[in-house]
Amino acid sequence: MKAVAPALLPAAGFWRRYAAWSLDFAVLGAVATLLTWPQLRAGGHAVGLAAAQLSAHAGQALADALMSGTAPQALSQSLLHDPGLRAAAAAVQAGVWQMLWPWLLAYAVLAAVWHVGGECSRWQGSPGKRALRLRVTDLDGAPPAPTRAALRHVAAALSWLTLNLGHALAALPPQRRALHDYLAGTRVACADGDPRLPAAAATWLLLQAVVGVAVVAWLLLRYVAALQAALAGQL
Repeated sequence: MKAVAPALLPAAGFWRRYAAWSLDFAVLGAVATLLTWPQLRAGGHAVGLAAAQLSAHAGQALADALMSGTAPQALSQSLLHDPGLRAAAAAVQAGVWQMLWPWLLAYAVLAAVWHVGGECSRWQGSPGKRALRLRVTDLDGAPPAPTRAALRHVAAALSWLTLNLGHALAALPPQRRALHDYLAGTRVACADGDPRLPAAAATWLLLQAVVGVAVVAWLLLRYVAALQAALAGQL
């Protein structure tokens, strides 16, 4: 029986591709966190102090405005132009940058080796793609050359910079190619010949959704509690 040519394998859909990417991200993110843990702790401490100062100053400014009878329409303008609030907000931003830039640098280096190396290997993809039976090929179905794999990785920055519209192109049939695939002349195919979303990938996506909702709820509760504490301290 004649083997199916790689170029004829069905293109991978958006959610299967995302599931593979998020598996890679989980591993690389954990390694980057371990490598930059001291910087993350120091930055997190700076953010915590700055956020506490911002919350306290905002509570004081809000209480003062209410006590002085400031009109609601003028309240927002007063808070936006408060030098103390602006300084506190700048301190929060500085702390966030101090915390994140070492992690981002470590992740960028790891991701370049992880993805480009994986696509140049016999797997033709990262470990996440391998786990979900995906492979990266050129338009003829052949393994991508190292220069093409490197170009694909670099061009992925444009898919992010377009507010993920470049990634969203992977949802459009029939080619289902992201922006960086078009720029690099590549495609992502289902190595098993089945374009359906595997059960393991669906479970992984559902887990991410549940965790995401839980994190947003926790952050909202923390914010409300901090705001209530700041207001209570001014009464």
